[in-house]
Amino acid sequence: MRLERRAHVPLSLVIIAPLAAVFAALLLASGLIAAAGVNPITAYGEMLRGALGSRLSITEMLTRATPLIFTGLAAAVAFRARLWNIGGEGQFFVGALATAWIGHSLGVPGWIGVPLLMLAGMAAGAALLAGPAFLRLRFGVDEVVTTLLLNFIVILFVGLMIEGPMRDPLAFGWPQSVPVDGDFRLPDLVPRTRLHIGLLFAIAAAGAVWLVLARTVFGAETRAAGLNASAAAFAGISLPKTIMGVALLSGALAGLAGSVEVMGVTAGVTTTMSPGFGYAGIVVAMLAALHPAGVVAAAVFVATVFVGADAMSRATGVPSFIADVIVALCLLTMIVALLFTTYRVRR
Repeated sequence: MRLERRAHVPLSLVIIAPLAAVFAALLLASGLIAAAGVNPITAYGEMLRGALGSRLSITEMLTRATPLIFTGLAAAVAFRARLWNIGGEGQFFVGALATAWIGHSLGVPGWIGVPLLMLAGMAAGAALLAGPAFLRLRFGVDEVVTTLLLNFIVILFVGLMIEGPMRDPLAFGWPQSVPVDGDFRLPDLVPRTRLHIGLLFAIAAAGAVWLVLARTVFGAETRAAGLNASAAAFAGISLPKTIMGVALLSGALAGLAGSVEVMGVTAGVTTTMSPGFGYAGIVVAMLAALHPAGVVAAAVFVATVFVGADAMSRATGVPSFIADVIVALCLLTMIVALLFTTYRVRR
């Protein structure tokens, strides 16, 4: 038996592969749920009820999905060009930190300040990824290592800042940064909930990224660099310019996630404000097969798992950590699904 690369991947297979991966992950996780003494069907029913069973739960799920859309887009853009950005978590935090720092004392009206703070978050995230991209292009340093390790450096730096220069004197000793000015808080999308208009920004970002990748020269160069870097260089594409452009766009999207989270939900920065949005964004991108439109659906699914797992835990006693197991299994099963999407088995 051997693997033979498909000359053309049918659209039906592209759609079925993520669904099959999710089903396989849920099936595998059901064994752990059963080992905990709970019927998996009952547990998954409670999970859906906890994430979609009420107005409050739906808005909480969409609030959780908003940063996942941004970090999923960041990973999808980078992975398309074979730039392995594992640093979405760090880029999220520097975007949040820049937003809180500038937004605390920025003396402009809200309608000017909100886009300025978003740009500040994007610039911070882009700058953080530009370093590893430069090291790869100039010295051949593996960006998986540099971006991953930068996550820990950034989180320690955030802890330093919120315990020092950016400490909120009104937080009663709680390690939290100074908040952004109230004029720069994003309006609620649904009254009396935490869901804010950042969700609309995230959906618009997905559309913009799709437009850039599908309808621009930069998008074509990005796809070419990801499919075959040597052929792309032979065709006259500047690989350093393309990779650096991809790095700036990817880092900017992850930084925007942190900026929107601060202005929409937390107001300030804490080291616990992200339950792993940067890492979960990788799973979102893979489930979406690196397609911007699929990122929105994949982010909603992952957010449903995380939000619903808390309700399932309260109702059945299954530890809420099962959500992390399900998301991790989704990544593994999706990698297998992509293998059989790209290749066919021949005797």
